[in-house]
Amino acid sequence: MLSGRAGSVTARHPTRPSTIRIMTALRLRVFAVFALGYFVSYLFRGVNLGFAPFLTHEMGFTATDLGTLTSLYFLGFAGAQIPGGVLLDHFGPRRVTACVMLVAAAGALVFGLSHSMAAMMVGRLLVGVGVSVCLGGAFKATAQHFPVAQLTLVNGLVMAVGGLGGVAVGAPLSWLLTIAPWRSVSLGLAALTAAVAAIIWIGGPRTRDTHHQASVLEQFKGTAHILRSHAFWKTATFSALTQTVFYAMQSLWVGAFLRDVTPAGTVDVASRAASLVSVLGGAFIVGNIGFGALARAFERRGVSVARFSGVTMALFVLVQALLAARAPLPAPLLWAAYGALGGTGILTYAVLAEYFPARLIGRVNTTFTLVIFVGIFVAQIAVGAALGHWSAVDGHYPVVAHQAVWTGLIVLQTVAGLWYFMPGRRAGAAQPAMES
Repeated sequence: MLSGRAGSVTARHPTRPSTIRIMTALRLRVFAVFALGYFVSYLFRGVNLGFAPFLTHEMGFTATDLGTLTSLYFLGFAGAQIPGGVLLDHFGPRRVTACVMLVAAAGALVFGLSHSMAAMMVGRLLVGVGVSVCLGGAFKATAQHFPVAQLTLVNGLVMAVGGLGGVAVGAPLSWLLTIAPWRSVSLGLAALTAAVAAIIWIGGPRTRDTHHQASVLEQFKGTAHILRSHAFWKTATFSALTQTVFYAMQSLWVGAFLRDVTPAGTVDVASRAASLVSVLGGAFIVGNIGFGALARAFERRGVSVARFSGVTMALFVLVQALLAARAPLPAPLLWAAYGALGGTGILTYAVLAEYFPARLIGRVNTTFTLVIFVGIFVAQIAVGAALGHWSAVDGHYPVVAHQAVWTGLIVLQTVAGLWYFMPGRRAGAAQPAMES
């Protein structure tokens, strides 16, 4: 198991502080370089939130066009998850993450230089493929270098650094687009991505797994075992749906919701919407750090991480209902709660890491991420198509359109939540099957 391997160095030499210091420095380096990669991934995920008004005005894109274009990031991301997981387990997170990120840099170049929908779709798809291993690579690296007892907090910190990208695509990106065209911003992102790939290649540790390296075919069979596991789906479905909704909205549709649902007479609606997007992103960071620590604190008091995560995800669904109903509560408070609770499904990665064997961690993480991003891809298109059933006036959709969309998503999450809390086998029961 992870706990035995990740914690073995310090456990063998408890009286050697120099070893502890060296390992601490190594862990900090692992965290820093891979969290930076995930930050870039998160920037790309939400950048169309800021680009959307310009694409609508300059390219004449409809809501369906924007949903389709934005969703291709998630399609590329999802499609690369299983081969990405195999590559991570076979070649390690440093080499795979650094090399694949160069594909994202190329995609950003294509996107920024394109003048047609088709070419921009290709660029957006390449970006999704290129950053597809950033999260799985980070979690693989932390699983290799941190004790399993610390993974909830460390993975939460990785997500928090990525969440800074969610802050950046709010007010900061809105300001940047007042002084630079969106095409220049896209080209700048290409340069940033190439630089971060170089940092990961140079700064990432050259780690070799201690377990036997299976053949590529055997590794694909391991992924198939995971996808056939009832226990995996029971653990993952509620989390996957809540994260699907959160990321689909944060990366594009929350901007439209804020602009269209903001009460009439509000001064500078666009600026207010951008500010609330940044509030959401900032709260997401705090939530990832705080809830990761709280999960372990509650675990010491007898509350499992799985149950704690389930409660926080249920609260996230409740906040969505309050927003859809336009509850008479301060908007910054509601959107801060939305952001803080929206990422708590990340705790499921730690739950899965406790129960699946070490040799499958890369594939477990990327399989779970695959499920999430396929969901986001579908949700992006579905939300755009659903909104398209109502007529837009000056680019704005009626409040009832957004409420109908949110209600449908809330119902889906509620059903998944009921299954999550029903008694039954969880991932812990899957380990014997995975070991076979």
